[in-house]
Amino acid sequence: MASVELILLQRVEKLGQMGELVKVKPGYARNFLLPQKKAIRANKDNVARFEQQRAQLEALNLKRREEAERVAERVGGLAVVIIRQAGESGSLYGSVSARDISDACGAGGLTIDRAQVVLDHPIKTLGLRSVRVMLHPEVVIPVTVNVARSKEEAEKQMRGERVGLAAEEPVVNEDLLEMGAAINDN
Repeated sequence: MASVELILLQRVEKLGQMGELVKVKPGYARNFLLPQKKAIRANKDNVARFEQQRAQLEALNLKRREEAERVAERVGGLAVVIIRQAGESGSLYGSVSARDISDACGAGGLTIDRAQVVLDHPIKTLGLRSVRVMLHPEVVIPVTVNVARSKEEAEKQMRGERVGLAAEEPVVNEDLLEMGAAINDN
């Protein structure tokens, strides 16, 4: 299959930096890069126009990155709590999506779009997770997502205590097991 040549208008993770000419599959260009204005087709007119506007685009990109870095410093170490219903084993009835995380971040003082939340896979169990939030293509901050059944459970998880069935399991001491085995042998 033929590839499409594009000029990147911003940094795209795992693809390239702003201003690079890249070759991608037509579907990736047509469905993602072009509609989201992350790239333009690399024909003679667009290459000439990009070279004329390169300084302006780089200055605008630098300004946006600096703003994102200031926001990252201000909200560094953000932790959000998401309350969900879950079974006894700690598995959720449903999952926590990028939209849920962006809404919780909004309540925590960081206004982001759900497209900025990078989830490798949906969150389907209770507990603490670290999620990446892309404030800018070059600025990524970690956000701690605490998924719990109640506010009290969320506070316990933040302190490092085990909750649910994991808290009810007895802690096995290996020394006691060895002593018990030695007594049984005699």
